[in-house]
Amino acid sequence: MNQAYKGTPFDLTDRVVLISGATGLLGKEFALAAASAGAHLVLGDLKRDSLESLKSEIDSIYPSIRTCVQVLDVTNANSCQSIADLCESQFHRIDAVIHSAAIDPKFEQGSDTTLFSKFTEFPKELWQSSLDVNLTGAFLFAQATCKVMEKSGKGSIIFLGSNYGLVGPDQRIYKKADQAHQTYKPAVYSVCKAGLLGLTKFLAAYYMNTSIRVNMLTPSGIWNQHDHEFTTNYSSRTILGRMSEKNEYRGAVIFLASDASSYMTGANLIIDGGWTAL
Repeated sequence: MNQAYKGTPFDLTDRVVLISGATGLLGKEFALAAASAGAHLVLGDLKRDSLESLKSEIDSIYPSIRTCVQVLDVTNANSCQSIADLCESQFHRIDAVIHSAAIDPKFEQGSDTTLFSKFTEFPKELWQSSLDVNLTGAFLFAQATCKVMEKSGKGSIIFLGSNYGLVGPDQRIYKKADQAHQTYKPAVYSVCKAGLLGLTKFLAAYYMNTSIRVNMLTPSGIWNQHDHEFTTNYSSRTILGRMSEKNEYRGAVIFLASDASSYMTGANLIIDGGWTAL
């Protein structure tokens, strides 16, 4: 397949892009986006079968792209170091890191809603597991990959944020007509996403006077087979009047990973349909 970005500032030809959470809803889109711009890929996720399936898909669409996959647990420092070592052994560098590995305690898809009806009764175990993956995992993954980037003094790191890391959740959109008790978006989700923004800014400042850039991409409200009631409620809260589609973030991640964003660091690229503008 022809590379639409060849010869442009968005060109990633022969660059090495490492993606955590690569088989997730957005992780897969990021992998396909980077491949479309010519990047070689190192993909990490907990799901080996899903990784192999994604590799086969990319190989069939982009036969000139080299894709390596490895099981990755971002809560394990050795696992993070192992996939960073894989990048070095196979490609001798990392040009861009897209960190999309995360967990999100959900109540939208048939889980026990009693866990999400009162802030004062939210389980500590769910709080801690989210912190372990979403914040400590990002810290460990950044440590391992930055060691590689430091050797060349350049690279782009992209963390994945949320509008709820910038503003409080609008809990009204989670209310179901037939519910006796209001369900709510847990506090830990906002805390983790706000913390990632802090980590983004810290690392950008830490790597001052180098060409290692650190930015955040903030998506919002990605439609994923949500029911009609939630979709309607969410859409009414945005300026564009709809939820986003997962492929609408491909251009943004290519921009952040490429030289097109060469003068951008410590920033947050917000693509939320206007949610935080209101």
